[in-house]
Order: sequence, then C-alpha cells, then structure tokens
Amino acid sequence: MIPDSASYRLANARLHASLTPGFAATYDGDGFALADIKVTDGKIVGIAAHDRAAASPGAVDVAGRIVLPCFVDCHTHIDKGHIWPRKPNPDGTFMGALNAAGADRVARWSAEDLAKRMDFSLRSAYAHGTKALRTHLDSVSPQEEISWPVFETMRERWTGRIELQGACLLGIEGVRDKKWFDRLAKRVAAAKGVLGVVTYMVPDLEELLDHVFAQAIKHGLDLDFHADETDDIAAISLKKIAEAALWNGFEGKILVGHCCSLARQPDLEVLDTLDKVAKAGLAVVSLPMCNLYLQDRRGDQTTPRWRGVTLLHEMKARGIPVAVASDNTRDPFYAYGDLDMLEVYRMATRILHFDHPVADWPQAVAATPAKVMRLDGLGTLAAGGDADFILFKGRSWTELLSRPESDRIVVRGGRAIERQLPDYAELDELMVE
Repeated sequence: MIPDSASYRLANARLHASLTPGFAATYDGDGFALADIKVTDGKIVGIAAHDRAAASPGAVDVAGRIVLPCFVDCHTHIDKGHIWPRKPNPDGTFMGALNAAGADRVARWSAEDLAKRMDFSLRSAYAHGTKALRTHLDSVSPQEEISWPVFETMRERWTGRIELQGACLLGIEGVRDKKWFDRLAKRVAAAKGVLGVVTYMVPDLEELLDHVFAQAIKHGLDLDFHADETDDIAAISLKKIAEAALWNGFEGKILVGHCCSLARQPDLEVLDTLDKVAKAGLAVVSLPMCNLYLQDRRGDQTTPRWRGVTLLHEMKARGIPVAVASDNTRDPFYAYGDLDMLEVYRMATRILHFDHPVADWPQAVAATPAKVMRLDGLGTLAAGGDADFILFKGRSWTELLSRPESDRIVVRGGRAIERQLPDYAELDELMVE
C-alpha cells in the first residue's frame, strides 16, 4: 500500500486531532478527520483535508484507515528483558521479581548477554513502530561498568532507527555512598544519559533526594524516578520528589514512574501531592501492564481488588504531563509483553478508561513522552516533519483497539520497513546454564 518511490500521496487517511498540530479540519466525535498526506524525500510536505471530489491522480486511497505517528516509549528495562525462561518470578510478587532479577544480574549479565537481549528488544520495538525509547539500566556496582558501555554501543548501532536514551537505576539507599554515586552521575553525564533512582520511604529520604538533585544540577542532567510502586498508603515519595524539586529550584525535566500508592491514599493527601507535582512541573508515567501484574497479588487464592495504576485523570486535569509505557518485558517484573506500544495503549484504555471521551489521550504514547524526553518533532504528524508513521487497518478506536493489528504497516523516512519480529529461539543459547 505504501509506494516504493520518493514522492507519493496517501489519500483518505484518518488522523487524530491530538497528534496533528496545525491541521485545520472538521473532526468527528472521536477526534478523527480524513486527510491526504503528501510525502517527498522522506518528509511530510503537506497534510490537507480530504476532498473526494478533488482526488489527486495516482494517490493511494487508504480507505479511511487510521494513521498515527510512530510511538515514543519512555519507560522500559531492556537490560532485564527476556530473562524469564532462565529466571522466572516464583510467585508473581514485587519482592519475588526484585530477588529474581537481582540474582540473575549478578550471575549472568555479561556484556555479551546484555547486548544480545537488548538488540532483540529493540528489533521488536522497531517492528511494532516505536521511534524513541528510554531504558533504565541497573547501575548498582559493578554492573554500571558493564551496562553503560553496552548501552552506548547499542545507541550508536541503532542511530536512525530508534532514538535511544538511558537512565541509571539504583535504590535510593545507594546514594548514601556519596563518592560512588557522584562517580556514577559523572559516568551518566559522559554517556549523555538521565539520572535515576528508586525512592522508598527511608528515614533520610529528603537528604538523599537533595544529593540526587545536586548532582543533576551539577552535570546538567534530567531526572527519572521510580516511586511508590506499592499499595502502602504511607508511601509518599512522589510528594517528596516534588518538594525536593521546588526547594532545589530544579529546572530540568523530571519523569516519575509508577506512583501506585497514590490511588490508595485519602483525598486530602492526594490533593496536596498533586498540587505540589503540578507546581514542580513533574511528568508522570504509568505502567499499566506491569502494575496490573504485580500489584495486589495476594498469593492466597484471593482475587486482586485494585488495578495498580496511578491517578492519571486527576493529574491531567491539573496540567501534569502524563504518559503510559511498556516497562518490563518477559522478565520477573512482567512475564509478558513485546515492547508494542499499541498493546500498551489498548491495555491503558481498558484499565485507565482512556475513552468516553478519547480526548487527547493518544498523546500519552507519542507527543507527551517525546516532550519529556526532549525529542522535538517526535510523536506528531505535521508538514515539515519526518515521514515516520504507522498505517493500521482499523478505521475507528473500537476497530483499532479490538485486534492486535499485527499486519500494521510501519513507515520510516517515507518507506515501509520490513517488519520482521525476532524469533525467541535466537535467545535459547542465553538460557542454558
């Protein structure tokens, strides 16, 4: 359906208002309008309202199928990806995941092992239509000396296909060793990465956060936190991060992931936290599939009682940038997944009610994470931008989100790519003791 030529026009494509800035058209109740897209030399050179009476000769009529910009996945762990066959989660709990992943890291995470699994993950994401991806990298000593060079090599290898970002990952208690953490921050800065930690309600949390912010300011780094991935209502580190951002006068980008406990807290606590998050300019990413898998798993033949996701609707109403992302893939934290952001959006729509109305929720997998990652021009379709988009068969949200769309067409630089998903058998040699 996509011509193999330098210049062509797609006619009768269905575009969404939230992802096509500057495109004036009459949109339907779900935010869609029919449009013609002109592509020349890998760029979108024009988007115009579709006029059936003035059909352009030679244009390819896509019959009202949905066209979306390529996805932006702002929270993943491709260093952990696909270790499930050799190190599954024994009971599906968060602690089971933490212990299993930690043991596998110590025993198996060589540079060769990491490179093969990371490349497998990136090929999957690319085939599904992801253009940019941020991965967390376990950076407890001595793993940081192995993982960051592999990441830099992988980023170079994938230049032009996936814009790859890296964020260090360690428990906040690791910041107590200030000399070591300062060296890590310097290493992250050298790799043009993002400074990240996992926050817990430790007694010295505020002091440790101050040091994290000080290092981010010193090296000009953005910040990326895991926070409150628990059902404990006493977990309020999201609020503590916002307060630290305010009193440190931090001007960089801050992304906070999970924030599960917020949905369990009293209304007054929630309102206070959200007000501070908004004032501090934080962005929040929910990981609906992983949190649904891990949270409220009771292990006693009891049905889970809540969904594990955070309060994205309330955040969005306050102007807080919100996103959803893949998180873990076939590792102890999530036994499933394939870095397919359409699956993430489909699940988020069902779990978080991204519908009635759809409004601008599609930005949560494209334009919003692109802004958080400082990727100008990504996550939208506009004249002058790259011709990077995905053509689906679905012509409405209910059609698009009801099937896997495994035959979607991914276009990069104006050309349809060969969507060859890697075979799991490629990883078999890594699963042998």
